Amino acid sequence: MKIDRHGQAKILSVAEIQLLFNSGLQTERDRALFGICLYTGCRIREACTLKTADVYDRKGIVRPDLIIRKGNTKGKLATRCLPVIEELRSLLVDYYPTPRTWFLFPGRHGQGHLNPDSAARILRDACLHLGIEGVSTHSFRRTALTQMSDAGIPLRVIQEVSGHRNLEELQKYLEVRPEQVRGAVSALSMLSYAGKRNYDDVETDLPPVRSHCEKCAYSGLEENPLSTPIERSGFIDKDS
Repeated sequence: MKIDRHGQAKILSVAEIQLLFNSGLQTERDRALFGICLYTGCRIREACTLKTADVYDRKGIVRPDLIIRKGNTKGKLATRCLPVIEELRSLLVDYYPTPRTWFLFPGRHGQGHLNPDSAARILRDACLHLGIEGVSTHSFRRTALTQMSDAGIPLRVIQEVSGHRNLEELQKYLEVRPEQVRGAVSALSMLSYAGKRNYDDVETDLPPVRSHCEKCAYSGLEENPLSTPIERSGFIDKDS
């Protein structure tokens, strides 16, 4: 967890995400900004430098895919086109810069784009208000990529979303939780060296357990015993 800018950014829980978007982030702009980070797994700088045309068409309608341009990516590796899922679409529908601006998130006085450091301050204030520790702008990216990994999405596919140079860099982002470690170690119980264990102090030759009907039948026989199997059959009269 990140404290005073040291350590890794916290992975957000569903409850913390709901708190942030419903109570912490105060404007439609802020919810759209961090929604892009969460639902595309992009870096905060990539979100801050988005052009309005990268997200909305000329009519102000949200595009089916969001474009992160190569020149704004870390290392300028490649342009990424990421699908806009319904959760993100609803945030973008609520936010649309009016009048339309060149940058989706314009800076102060409409100059340039929102500075990533300013975005970080907005998030810190929201988390301070809610009492959530260890969160940074990178938390949304780590949360998104870890969620995809936990859902079983192949790392190569996640790499296409994240824009990492290689899988080694991507794996540094993914959180391994204690319950996952316990589950992995528990799987080793399949390699038992002893087979099924026998316990000497447990009696195994116990009398059979009879049902209620069987008990009644046996009880009747004990009270009225018959001398021989032939007599029980009823075919031979004792006095004949």
